[in-house]
Order: sequence, then structure tokens, then C-alpha cells
Amino acid sequence: MSTIKLKFRPSIQKEKKGSLYFQVIHQRTIRQVSLGCKLFQNEWDADEGTVILPESDSERYSYLLTLQKRIPQEKERLLKRLRRIELTKGTQFDVDQMLRTYRVSLHNNGMLHFARQLIYSLRNSGRARTAETYQSTLNSFLRFYQKTDDIPMEEFTPELIIRYQGYLKSEGLTPNSISFYMRNLRAIYNQAIDKGLCLPQTPFKHVYTGIAKTVKRALPLNTLRKIRDIDLTYSPNMDYARDIFMFSFYTRGMSFIDMAFLKKKDLQNGILIYRRHKTGQQLYIKWEKPMQDIIEKYDTEDTPYLLPIIKNINCSERQQYLSAVHLINRKLKKLGEILELPAPLTTYVARHAWASIAKSKNISVSVISEAMGHDSERTTRIYLASLDTSSVDKANKLILTSLL
Repeated sequence: MSTIKLKFRPSIQKEKKGSLYFQVIHQRTIRQVSLGCKLFQNEWDADEGTVILPESDSERYSYLLTLQKRIPQEKERLLKRLRRIELTKGTQFDVDQMLRTYRVSLHNNGMLHFARQLIYSLRNSGRARTAETYQSTLNSFLRFYQKTDDIPMEEFTPELIIRYQGYLKSEGLTPNSISFYMRNLRAIYNQAIDKGLCLPQTPFKHVYTGIAKTVKRALPLNTLRKIRDIDLTYSPNMDYARDIFMFSFYTRGMSFIDMAFLKKKDLQNGILIYRRHKTGQQLYIKWEKPMQDIIEKYDTEDTPYLLPIIKNINCSERQQYLSAVHLINRKLKKLGEILELPAPLTTYVARHAWASIAKSKNISVSVISEAMGHDSERTTRIYLASLDTSSVDKANKLILTSLL
């Protein structure tokens, strides 16, 4: 007959929390099963073997009350598992193997398991972009965590999140990139709360989850000419990336996702008609020779798409899109290094460049707004204000110098 006892292992540092675990004894074999629960020494009654509840207005009250209810439930689950095995195999069974299966079932209530289930559910419901965002965040967190065990919900603490933030900083991520991961992780955690898997807590209260304004680096016309004219016949992939970049510029800074899903039927009577993926707004672009030159360069005969981004209609369009954007941005970065550009070259830069050059040509905000598909002129003004202000800085310096 196997026995189970609840035990508490205090921390060697008095101010730190200790751990609760079950001691399982089977035929003189003693094993321990961690509950993943943390207590302070004064929250444990050693004589009674129970959790001590504080005053109801204490910050720890809700957590300890939940723990007090959970312990007998977990003990009952473990006892039932032991009894079932004893009924089928008698007393001759591998207690370690039994405990391994129990730990898996116990950890299925953890944060990592929940995140994986959520991502799976999002993919099945057609929310691929959100699933990819959460998967990227989970992958980042796992690189930091580096453990095979799951994280019990109650151990998803401010201290853990602060350590994760420190890890991201040490990896050289920008504040906005760190905030991206934190916001996604918080969204996953909040959904766990909504499903009643953990009590409402604030593990993200000490980390940055805002979005800092950044200067969008635009390119002057002479640099765009260099990008357009450089001989890249030695590197077909870089040549392809350059063509997609220039097509974006020619089409008033069209976003990559909109370019990827352009269809041949969208081009009619010399007008390209498409809807912005981001806003749903329908835009009209007069077809120009530089656009046609790029289209004629590539064979897209077997697909309904205008550009060679989604090439196989029998394969996942989403995966082809993701593979293409990664390849193109990687090759554009390399091209930027070859041309010794001051900032990384990406597909976004083409959009910034078009807006910046339009502004420098004294094209009205209303026209720029319509051309870029913004929902209001206010959006355009904010966008233009975020562009590189080096020309304004030079003008100011010139004026100040004239005072000398």
C-alpha cells in the first residue's frame, strides 16, 4: 500500500519562499512530487501539515485560499492514480514511471501548456497572424526559460517577468521589441485568467509595455537611384528583393502584405485597384512603365498573383508569404550594407521614402494622405512628423549660424 504525505521544504534564505511537495512512499521507495507552489515559512503549520490563512485583506489571502482548496484535490488525483495501478498491477509497479505521468498531467495546467493550446486554437480558427505572433513570443520566452518543466500559473510572478525583460535587454533588443513580447505574453496570461486557470495578478506591473516613438528613416532620391541602378546579376535573390522594394516605392509605398496578395485581375485598363489589408480602404494606382518592367521580369504564368511572392497555389499562401518577407528583408539588409546606408534597409523604408520625397516636393498633406491610404489627414501628419527630420535640422543650423 502506497502512502502520500504533504511536506514543506523551507528556503535556506529565511526571507525567501519555500516549496510544497507530496512525499510518496511505495514499498520503502520514497519519492517527491513538487506541487509548484511557494509559501513563506510563517504560512505553513508544520504540526497540522496545512496552509495558514492570513487576514482576508492580505495580498496573499486569495492565493493561499486557492492553494488550500487545491491541495486536497491534487492529493486525491494522485491517490486515485495509485489505486488504479494497484488494482491492475498489484503492488509490483514502477512508481517512478507512474509519477512521471502524474507530473505531465499536473503540468498540463501550466502557463506553457496553456500558451501552446491557445496558439493551436487560434490557428484552427483562422487567426494565423495572432497565432504566429504568440508563437514568436513563446519561442522567445522558452529561450530565456531553458527548462523542460512547465511553469505553474501561480509562479508567473513579477520577479520572473523582470528577469525575462533583463534577458531581452541582454540580447540587444530595442525597448519597442521588448514591449512587443511583453504585450503578447500579457495577452496570453490574461486569457488564462479569463478561463479561470489562475487568479487575477499583475506580473507585468514593473515592465515596459508601451510603444516609444521612433524616427522613421527615409531615403533621399539619390540613394533610391543607387538602389535601382546597382548591378545585382550576381545575386538573383538580392536582385529579386531590390525589385520588390522598388515596386513598393513605385506604388506609393504599398505594404508587403498588399503586394503579396495582388492578383492579375486587379490590373485593368491601366489602373491597379486593390484594398489595403490594414484598413480595407480601396486604392487606385495608375500603372506606370517601371511597374510593368518588374512584372515582365518574372514568370507568374501558373499563378493568379501579379508578383512572384506566392508562387504555388497548392501550398500554404501564408507560409509562402512569411518565407518571402524574411528572405527579402534579409537580402535588403545585405544590400543596405553594400551601399553603406546609415540604417537597415527593409520593405518599410520604401513607404517612408515615398512619403518623405512627396513632402519634400511640397505635395499637399491631403494628396499624400489619399495616396498612402491613410484614414485621415491627421494620421498622415503624425506619420510625416515621425520621418527623419535631418533636413529641418540642417535648415535650423543654417539659420542659427547666420546669427554669428
